[in-house]
Amino acid sequence: MIPHLLRMLMLAALFAPLQAGAQGGPVPDVIYVPTPREVVEEMLRIASVGKGDVLYDLGSGDGRIPIAAAKKFGIRATGIDIDPERIWEAEVNAKKEGVENLVRFRREDLFTADFSDATVVTLYLLPDLNVRLRPRLWAELKPGTRIVSHQFPMGDWKPEKTVELNGRTVYFWTVPVRSQ
Repeated sequence: MIPHLLRMLMLAALFAPLQAGAQGGPVPDVIYVPTPREVVEEMLRIASVGKGDVLYDLGSGDGRIPIAAAKKFGIRATGIDIDPERIWEAEVNAKKEGVENLVRFRREDLFTADFSDATVVTLYLLPDLNVRLRPRLWAELKPGTRIVSHQFPMGDWKPEKTVELNGRTVYFWTVPVRSQ
């Protein structure tokens, strides 16, 4: 499984800039690799998602995390992705699942997008992107906001919880209180 995934990632990394550049617009920093359904469920569980939460999925791909959160908990959820094909696919999936009134998908760069009203942030990005994003998470999110990452940590920010699931890792953090 791992060698196959690694081969997929390497091939996609080679061709992603060509494909994105041909469509015009910004090139994604990561290739799209869907999060397995059982990992989606674990991410929502470890973050204790529930009524009243506002979830943002950064690099949302086909929208499976926001859609699952809206469907299971009836919460508002937003996916942010830079790839227009993924946004289209996510919108189609939300309609299929009957949650288009609860979820929305925005084609934006996650390094400039506003997600400050989040109570939960999910992501499946590469380690260097997680580290680059961390200062924004700390500065712009309210203390106590829950952050969950599939597969990759955030540098030296130690997770509060780590769960291993079928060869995948889920990391959990809470945005700390800002020092005065």
